[in-house]
Amino acid sequence: MKGVLHHIELYVSNLERSVEFWGWLLEELGYTVYQDWPKGKSWKLGETYLVFVQTEERFLDVPYHRCRTGLNHLAFHAESKEHVDLITSQLKNRNVRTLYPDTHPFAGGESHYAVYFEDPDRMKVEIVAPNESRTADA
Repeated sequence: MKGVLHHIELYVSNLERSVEFWGWLLEELGYTVYQDWPKGKSWKLGETYLVFVQTEERFLDVPYHRCRTGLNHLAFHAESKEHVDLITSQLKNRNVRTLYPDTHPFAGGESHYAVYFEDPDRMKVEIVAPNESRTADA
């Protein structure tokens, strides 16, 4: 267990919108609801959990931007390329704009099959398939 990520806590501008967005995605990736209270909600997979907390009104004046100092994006493993394709389809059905459409699904390079998109606060999220050449050698 040493070194395994315990949790990530993200402050969000609109908790209801973020819970709606992240809930379906995290559950598609195998997470289950872990904690739920008026100002936050978390989902857990194994020993790691993600927490979303409503930002206090007094701190909402400067919105999040992934190019500022701090977190740039979160990347999650998919089960397969087909799983990436399924999530991509679900994103389109939810009117979530995917990033890098001209190079999708290889925006990260030819050996990196993934979909990139933004959450409601415009944090970049990546869902990446296992690298078949790596898994074949394992």
